[in-house]
Amino acid sequence: MQRRAFDNVFYWEGRAVIPPQGSFIKLKEDKTLDVPPNPIIPFIEGDGIGPEITQAMLLIINEAVKKAYDDERKIYWVELLAGDKAEEKTGERLPQETLEVLKESIVAIKGPLGTPVGKGVRSINSALRRAFDYYSAVRPVYWMGQPTPIPEPQRVDVVVFRENTDDVYAGVEFFAGTPEAKKVREFLIKEMGAKEEGFPEDVGITVKPMSEFKTKRHVRKALRYALETGR
Repeated sequence: MQRRAFDNVFYWEGRAVIPPQGSFIKLKEDKTLDVPPNPIIPFIEGDGIGPEITQAMLLIINEAVKKAYDDERKIYWVELLAGDKAEEKTGERLPQETLEVLKESIVAIKGPLGTPVGKGVRSINSALRRAFDYYSAVRPVYWMGQPTPIPEPQRVDVVVFRENTDDVYAGVEFFAGTPEAKKVREFLIKEMGAKEEGFPEDVGITVKPMSEFKTKRHVRKALRYALETGR
């Protein structure tokens, strides 16, 4: 698709282009954000509709910042690659350059990243979670005014904590028809007593590791949040 001409967007040019006019958002000791006047925010367009909605996002946020701060503040956007576009330009679906810039950033925006079916490709979303140990997906829920059958919807006040790196998100997957899937299937049947009818020869297998450490860590995070916010 046709890209818009933004003077504050720095697209990938063989590597990430970091503008000298801006600086990265930092995390203070009290865990609050230290946002500079001209923050650098990396973005990943993603796959599918990703490029289209990313262009819309850049336009909307740029206009919002301009309306709020006139020309006193500006976001400098830095494109990073992941997914199909990364594979096309670098030969890797998640380049090391992308990970290094993300490590320096506290805030980044990611478009949708697909996982091609039947091609032996692992999820980039899961890879990013593991790389940065994003073990909890914290999701506040609130009522925005839509009609609802709930008697008192304005009292809905829920925060969901979802495990992000254990279970299926560990990404231990063996695709049907591969030598790895065959080896795991034979091990489960011959060594672990699994019933053969539950594991036909064309089966794909996913291992769902659930560790005591990660489970307790996740629960502690939710409990700590509840105590700190008086829930």
